[in-house]
Amino acid sequence: MSATNITIPALDGEGDIPAYVARPDADSSRAIIVIPEIFGVNAGIREKCDEWAAQGYLAIAPDIFWRFAPGVELDPDVEAELQEAFGYFGQYDADLGVKDIEAAIRWLHAQGASKVGCVGFCLGGRLAYMTAARTDINASVGYYGVMIDQMLNESHAIAHPLMLHVPTADHFVSPEAQAKMHEGLDPNPKVTLHDYEGLDHGFAATSGNRRDEAGAQLADGRTKAFFAEHLA
Repeated sequence: MSATNITIPALDGEGDIPAYVARPDADSSRAIIVIPEIFGVNAGIREKCDEWAAQGYLAIAPDIFWRFAPGVELDPDVEAELQEAFGYFGQYDADLGVKDIEAAIRWLHAQGASKVGCVGFCLGGRLAYMTAARTDINASVGYYGVMIDQMLNESHAIAHPLMLHVPTADHFVSPEAQAKMHEGLDPNPKVTLHDYEGLDHGFAATSGNRRDEAGAQLADGRTKAFFAEHLA
């Protein structure tokens, strides 16, 4: 496995998107886009890319804040950095974000990937849902995605498998919002929702105060099996 920082071309000639890329030891026709939380491409996101590369996937984590805070790396366990991240979330345009994910899909295809999946966390979980609805990505996974209940009108456009990990005690996604997600998505044969009783937002972080070991192991195991099936 090897890793490096690169840039990839944005759509419509907007510029170049910084990204972290982890390559497997052998060429692979399978690739995964790791969509960050509101904390940027930090050590935890790079670790997730490295883990996918170790399993034989070409993995890329684009810098979703590149338009206004390029290169930012924040620690959710540091209060000042958490508040800084909330500020970036408020500035972020998710519609542009999906275009950046599309740019990553195109770059991966150009690298020889025939099957591409994405896995996102928090804001990235929302983007994973939007990517499933708006692009031709082969499979998508969202962890503790936010605001999905407000975008259920797009669910009819989901053409390929989508899995969502939903912690029931998520203090950013209310029980009412979770109920709407189930009501709107459970009937969709392309979508699978997994509830994690009593767990909170960020339970699958690679490290830090938010991680729940048992929950993370369960969710990550499901994600690995999901991609093994749908990116084969």
